[in-house]
Amino acid sequence: MKWTDSGPIAEALFDKFPEIDPLTVRFTDLHRWVCELDEFDDEPGRSGEKILEAIQLAWIDEAR
Repeated sequence: MKWTDSGPIAEALFDKFPEIDPLTVRFTDLHRWVCELDEFDDEPGRSGEKILEAIQLAWIDEAR
């Protein structure tokens, strides 16, 4: 997965952290958790606030 794969990343985060409310996650934690996903294969520095926000929104949708 790359940073632009917000949907698959959100699904993986939901599976890994089912008890977490994505609205309460800080972007610093979100960035670290994405980088730690086994399926993730992109440069950590290529993300930004817009990308993290898209992942968070997709995660919120996944959690509904």
